[in-house]
Amino acid sequence: MTKQLLASVLKEQYESFQVKEVGVEREVLSQLDNILISPQITVISGLRRVGKSTLLAQLAKKFLKDGFYFVNFEDERLLHFQVQDFDLLHETLISLYGEKKTFLFDEIQNVPEWERFVRRLHDQGYKFIVTGSNASLLSQELGTRLTGRYISVELFPFSFREYLKFKNIDIPDMKVLTTKQRGMFLKFSNEYLSSGGIPDALKYPKLTIHKTLYDDVLYRDIVTRYKLDNVKSLKELAFYLVSNTSSLVSFNKLKELLKLGSVNTVKSYIDYLEDSWLFFVVNKYAYSVKEQQIAAKKIYSIDTGLSQSVGFGFSENKGKYMENMVFLHLRRKFREIYYFKTVQDYEVDFFIPQENIMVQVSQHLDLLETKERELRALVNASGEQKKPANLIIVTEGEKQVIKREGYNIEVVPLYEFLLT
Repeated sequence: MTKQLLASVLKEQYESFQVKEVGVEREVLSQLDNILISPQITVISGLRRVGKSTLLAQLAKKFLKDGFYFVNFEDERLLHFQVQDFDLLHETLISLYGEKKTFLFDEIQNVPEWERFVRRLHDQGYKFIVTGSNASLLSQELGTRLTGRYISVELFPFSFREYLKFKNIDIPDMKVLTTKQRGMFLKFSNEYLSSGGIPDALKYPKLTIHKTLYDDVLYRDIVTRYKLDNVKSLKELAFYLVSNTSSLVSFNKLKELLKLGSVNTVKSYIDYLEDSWLFFVVNKYAYSVKEQQIAAKKIYSIDTGLSQSVGFGFSENKGKYMENMVFLHLRRKFREIYYFKTVQDYEVDFFIPQENIMVQVSQHLDLLETKERELRALVNASGEQKKPANLIIVTEGEKQVIKREGYNIEVVPLYEFLLT
C-alpha cells in the first residue's frame, strides 16, 4: 500500500470515528477511567458486533478529547497489513495529525505479530488501547511479548440495565416496587430474554443480524483463521450447542452423535467457538483437576437472542434461557463459575467459590416437587462445604425468603437479580 492510499484510509477512518454514534453508555466505561490512568496497554475483547468500536468512541469522547490516533484493522483495505508496515502507519499518522501519544487499534488480531510494534512503542512511553474478537489469539500474543504490560477488559452484550437504558426505561428503587411496576419489569425481563443484548440486533430487529453474526464467527473467525477443512462438522457442532444452551454435554457423546473423528477434534472445535465468544464452557466444581476435566461440561451462549434466532427447539424452553441469562450476569462479575454436583447427585446450577455463593434457577416454584428439589440441592451442596454458602433461587415469581435446615434461602425475581 502506498503512503498516499494509506493516508486516505486513515483520514477517512478517523473522520468516521469522530462522528460515530455513541449510543448507550456502557457500564464497563467506569472501569476504564481508572485503567487509562495507568501506563498499561488496555486490551478490550468480546464478540463481533458487541459494541467494541462504540466503546472506543465513548472512551475517546469522555477521556481523550482529540489526543489520539484511531485505526480499524477490520477495514478490507488493510487486509494485507503486516507488522513491518507499522512504522509507515505511524509516520503517516504523524503527518496527518501531528505527534500524539495514544493509539486506539480496533480488531488488532487481524495483524500478525502486532504485539511487536505495540511493545516497542509502549516501552517508549506510548499508550495503547486495543480491541479484538478472539480471546485465545489475544492471550497468546499478550502472554508471549506483553506479559505484565497489559490489563484485560471483557465486553459483553448489553446487560439488563443497559438494555433498559437503550429502551429509555427508568429504573426505580427495586426495594419498593408497586404491583404495576413488578408486572412491567417481569414483561421487560421476558422481552430481554427473547431479544438478547446484541446492540445492532436491538436497533434493527427486522434484519437478520443474529444469523449474519453467527455465520461471520464460524467462517471468518474460525474456518478461515484455523484453516479448517471439515466445515460441515463445525457447523453441526455449533448448531447442536446453540440449540442446547444451558445443557450438560459430554465430549465423548458429541463425538458419537456428530460422527466426529475424535474427542480431541470435539475439544478443539469447542475451544475455537469459545475463543470466538460464541459460547462459554462451565466445569463441574471439584478439588481434583482431573475430575473437572473428565466430567461433563455445561454450555452457555453469549446471547439468548442469538440462541433463539439461530438454534432449534421443539418448544419454548424458557427455564433454560433464564439459566443462560443468569450465567451471563454472573460471568460479567466473576471469572470462576462452576456447576455443583452433590454426593447424592443433586445439581446446583452455579457455584462461585470466591464469594461462596450458590445459585439455582427455576422458572416457577409453584409445584411442591419442584420447590423441594431446588431447596434440597442447595442445602445439600452447602452442607458439603466447610462454610455455609449464601443460597439464592432465581425465578419468575415473588420475592421471598425460605427457611430450611438453618438456612435463609433468598428467592429473587429474575429482573431484580439482573439489576444487582
